[in-house]
Amino acid sequence: MTTALVTGASAGLGAEFARQLAAAGHDIVLVARDEGRLAALAADLRRDHGVRTEVLPADLVTDDGLAAVSARIEQAADPVTVLVNNAGYGIPTDFVDTPLADEQRMLQLLVEVPMALSHVAIPAFAARGGGHVVNVSSVAGFIPRGSYGAAKAWLTSFSRWANIRYRSRGVVVTAVCPGLVRTEFHGRMKVDTRNVPGFAWLDAPLVVREGLAGAFAGRGVVVPSKRYRTVVALGRALPDRLMAAAGRLGR
Repeated sequence: MTTALVTGASAGLGAEFARQLAAAGHDIVLVARDEGRLAALAADLRRDHGVRTEVLPADLVTDDGLAAVSARIEQAADPVTVLVNNAGYGIPTDFVDTPLADEQRMLQLLVEVPMALSHVAIPAFAARGGGHVVNVSSVAGFIPRGSYGAAKAWLTSFSRWANIRYRSRGVVVTAVCPGLVRTEFHGRMKVDTRNVPGFAWLDAPLVVREGLAGAFAGRGVVVPSKRYRTVVALGRALPDRLMAAAGRLGR
């Protein structure tokens, strides 16, 4: 039996990744700041799927939190062979109206943290005969979408390259790039999403199901749903100004 470690696992896509990986028979390490919510999810996973679970409370933008998660990935006993880099959030205010420290903290969580954990996981997985790194990116990385989109563009580009570079060592690196998903993400930002048409929303189970299927098939980039694959294709053909206007939905 293999062990999967999921960051940002207390809610939303992270919790759904944990559920689907547990249903597939993986033991689970749950990482987030909210220990109470992690403990409740861990109990559900043990009850529903009979897997072993660990709760690892950590704030990944602190040195101690990042070190604790890195150490668990490197641990030889009960080794982790699936890493889901899911932790993240967005900022609702315009770039120039946002304090620089807030922008830097978001960039740290969206870019520096998955880079650091991938830097630990890739050699550890290769030494164990293989593994999977799943980086939760976004369709925002394919369109002009502010600093959030720029961070996700980095994550997608890194994943594409790393999948090519390390496949020969048995390590698959995949960027999962959903569009708008029905989770707590927008609610936590206090963003009014009433201007977003219903067809634009995806459900978390579909996103995770397609993401994991693509990752375990060895793909470097997965864009869940035909509608958002169309958005990505249009983003390459249509003017940036038009795609930027579409990207303002839900802000």
